[in-house]
Amino acid sequence: MRVHRAAPGEWPLVRATRLRALADSPGAFGSTLAREEAFDEATWRTRVADGDWFLARAGDEVVGIAAAVPSADDPADRELVSVWVDPAHRGGPTATGLVESSCAWAAALGASTVSLRVTDANPRARRFYERLGFRPTGERRPLPRDPALAEERMRRALER
Repeated sequence: MRVHRAAPGEWPLVRATRLRALADSPGAFGSTLAREEAFDEATWRTRVADGDWFLARAGDEVVGIAAAVPSADDPADRELVSVWVDPAHRGGPTATGLVESSCAWAAALGASTVSLRVTDANPRARRFYERLGFRPTGERRPLPRDPALAEERMRRALER
């Protein structure tokens, strides 16, 4: 398994993998498959150019994705979003590789922290992120896609 930052020309791979993620795990994300299927090519190109997307590969197959985007409320923070691993590759090094690559990239860009949001309905993800050094901040909000669910921000300090 290897992880690399997606180049702008890889937007079709980012799109295909993101749509697979939304189809496989609709409850894990703040967006929906229908919403993102409707995005045109220009939108996908912009998303890949404006965010730092990472793709995990096993051989030639893309088996995971993550993005680290600038935080809307803290210029020293990057927000880790869209983390997904193909079901056949869960439980191995793929998710860790995606998160660590995203954190290393954020540190190289000068970020001091990486944050993410995890829903209360996903204790497995919470334990995974805690093992990688993320800590709950106590900041909670309703999940945008389903306000009946809550999500909490977790944050990890980065070494430079």
